[in-house]
Amino acid sequence: MKRVIYVTAILFTAATTLISCRDAEEKETVVIKEVRVETEKAEPVVEERKGILERTAEQVDKEVNKEVDKRIDEIGDDN
Repeated sequence: MKRVIYVTAILFTAATTLISCRDAEEKETVVIKEVRVETEKAEPVVEERKGILERTAEQVDKEVNKEVDKRIDEIGDDN
């Protein structure tokens, strides 16, 4: 009789453990609202995108111009 009680208790515990581990299914309700927004039509803004070579060249030009300006200042104004 003890064996039947132990087996029943173990089966009950195992069944309870397995059933309690299940995830409950949750229904998710999604509401989608469409809104139409009218805006004034403006002229598109065009941004000029420069590549890495162009940006590097601009920096080099700035440095060269600084050196040229220094040389001109060293030589002096002929006027």
